[in-house]
This record gives sequence, structure tokens and C-alpha cells, in this order.
Amino acid sequence: MPTYRDEIVVLRTHKLGEADRIVTMLSRTHGKVRAVAKGVRRTSSRFGARLEPFMVADVQLYVGRSLDIVQQAESLGSYGAEIVAHYDRFTSASAMVEAADRLNEAEATPQQYLLLVGGLRALSHGEHAARSILDSYLLRAMALSGWAPGLHDCARCGKTGPHEWFVAQLGGIVCRDCAPAGSARVTPEAGAVMRALLSGEWDVVDAAPEQATAAASGMIAAYVQWHLERGIRSLEHVEAG
Repeated sequence: MPTYRDEIVVLRTHKLGEADRIVTMLSRTHGKVRAVAKGVRRTSSRFGARLEPFMVADVQLYVGRSLDIVQQAESLGSYGAEIVAHYDRFTSASAMVEAADRLNEAEATPQQYLLLVGGLRALSHGEHAARSILDSYLLRAMALSGWAPGLHDCARCGKTGPHEWFVAQLGGIVCRDCAPAGSARVTPEAGAVMRALLSGEWDVVDAAPEQATAAASGMIAAYVQWHLERGIRSLEHVEAG
């Protein structure tokens, strides 16, 4: 039988029939996978709880004609319970898996998988503010996909920075000469937060004033949604929270 094993993180699920689910997963070595998990909605299911959103598992799959079939699932990271118990963690995690789903439409990499797992683990443990973990994930995931924003020198002409204008359509922070009318102003503090989120300097992020982290979040959301062309619907709930 054509079967394979892989580590996966569950992005989303859909009901199928009376007892089955279609599970969309980001795997470590096979990219994004859609598979049928038979009988997982029954209370007697052996691995239904292991295939909920935000869960990390080692799975064995059978290669089907259009959708693969989940044969086994062993838990590697039970992050879902701690995430759904906190609204800010849940909305941030929802935005992360939605972005991962969109960014990995074509070809995923092990780095994208590991980045998402690390972000969900940090959310479940409450290591930092949930929105900051989301922002850091979004910046790094975009960078892995070849869309790293310019956060110091001018993203349009390359003039040495730092600069004080942000234009998502032009690739990030730009100089005064390149900034069109109505461009968002970037304070030094907000610029420092964005650079720290991208590089993982959490001491800088955690110590930043709330106004700077909020401003950075708005620019990151604008940048990601511009480059993905369609909005990330879950971000609306993150903003509301």
C-alpha cells in the first residue's frame, strides 16, 4: 500500500458525511496535505482529538486519488487546549494557521513548518504577548516566502536608513523622497519593534511601549495582507480583541 509518515500541524478541518472530517495540515516534508480522517467525529474515535486545529502530530497517511487518508495519528504537541482557553491566544493562532494555509499553497518548506510549530508552542505557553508572537510569525513567514519587508534602508531606492515612512505597496520602510502622500509615519520605537520581531529580539519587544507595538502590528498586518492579495479574515478578530 502507498503510505507515508510525516509530522504535521493541523491548520483547519471540515465535516464530511456523518462521522468523517477533511483535515488540512502543514507537514514537515510533504508541504500542505489535505486528507480524510474517517470516523473522527465519533466519541469512540482513537485519534479524533489529535486532529483538531493547532495540534501537532506524527501521522501515517494512505495516498488516495484526490485526498489522502489518515491511518494513524500520535500526538507530538497538544497546544490546542491552552490556546482556545484564552481569547487573545486563540485569535492569534487562528490568524497564524490561516496565513500558513495561504503562504504554502504551492511549495512548503520544513522551515515554514517549524516556524508555525514554534509559534503555536509559544502561544500555548504564554511566553510573550499573543499579538507580538503573531506579528513575529507573520514577518518571519513572509521572509521565508521571499517577501521580507525592508525595515531599515529604503525599500524602494535603497537609501541608507533609518527612515520614517511605511508603504506596504513599496515593500516596507521608505525614505522621504519615495514616500507618496498619505504614507504611514513610523516612529523610531515602532521601527525598532518591527526589526526586533523579525530577528527574534524578545527583550526589545517585551520592553517596548504599548503604543509602539500597536503601531508595528498595524503596519505588519497591512504589509501581509497587501502581499497575500486577499485579507486574512482572522486578523479582524485579533484587532477586535
